[in-house]
Amino acid sequence: MYVTKKDFETSFTGWAFIVASLLLWLGWVIMPHHIGEYIEAGDFAKIGENVWFWIWMYRVHIFGWVTMGISIFALVSMTARSPHRILVLPGAGMIVVGTFTLAIAAAFYYNFGAEGVGRTAGMTPEQMEEYINGTWFTNQYVTCFTRFGRIFSGVGFILLGSAFVKWKIVSSWLGWFTIIFGLVAMCVILFIPVNFEIYKPLFHVKALWLAVMGVYILTKGIQMPE
Repeated sequence: MYVTKKDFETSFTGWAFIVASLLLWLGWVIMPHHIGEYIEAGDFAKIGENVWFWIWMYRVHIFGWVTMGISIFALVSMTARSPHRILVLPGAGMIVVGTFTLAIAAAFYYNFGAEGVGRTAGMTPEQMEEYINGTWFTNQYVTCFTRFGRIFSGVGFILLGSAFVKWKIVSSWLGWFTIIFGLVAMCVILFIPVNFEIYKPLFHVKALWLAVMGVYILTKGIQMPE
């Protein structure tokens, strides 16, 4: 027997999803300059045009990842019980691991981007090239963090969406949306060699998923065993 749960717990969880969506998406969209897959010399001049605003928007974006982790933990606290937990726990766990892996990668671009504005001021082209080359190995690791964070999250979305569909925790359409998004995210990383630009639309879809989840939980609640 299942009942609809709508109380303080669902309100907190729903708002956590919505706040995560807003922080994650607005921080990125309003940010005056976006660093690509690798930091380049020209990035520092662009960031330096409005460095403090860039720093704050990146902070907002990173806290979006953190709040997304909070929202997933909140969802787990309500739904990780028998029989849901066999899919909810591994699914949510993979999403959280992927989310914080992406947050760490974002923190690298934030730190090196902001610090590089001061460090590279007045450098000759030769000095600039040497500085950029010095970040290459670290940048390689961070690029791996970004790719694996997306794959980990994709696996988690598939498992969590499967729990949504199987036990009708939320509406079936939202469950299938979650599964399809996770599958597409994985396939883009695994099967398309140059995937950094191609993945960008999926970031916006993830922010949309967070918002939709939040609104749904606030308005409809979630289905739980009695």
